[in-house]
Amino acid sequence: MKEEKKCSRCEKQTLRSDEQKKKLINRLKRIEGQVCGIQRMIEQDAYCNDILIQSAAVNAAMNAFNKELLASHIRSCVARDIREGKDEVIDELVLTLQKLMK
Repeated sequence: MKEEKKCSRCEKQTLRSDEQKKKLINRLKRIEGQVCGIQRMIEQDAYCNDILIQSAAVNAAMNAFNKELLASHIRSCVARDIREGKDEVIDELVLTLQKLMK
């Protein structure tokens, strides 16, 4: 029987309250609506500048989502791991910040 392997990212989980989940999912649904709106604009041959403005709004919304999730991650997961002596979480956080700042 073959042993099932998981990626390292799949092994960790973050338990969130129902309120936190709802807040994050609502943000993502709004962003999804914005992206669908951009798709419709392209289908309807909207002016490039108008599409670019909407695209910038999606980027801003994703940045706001990332900031909220990052703050929560630092306050909960990172702080917990540091208290437990798992200093490797600092390197993980640094790599995440580098990816977010590209």
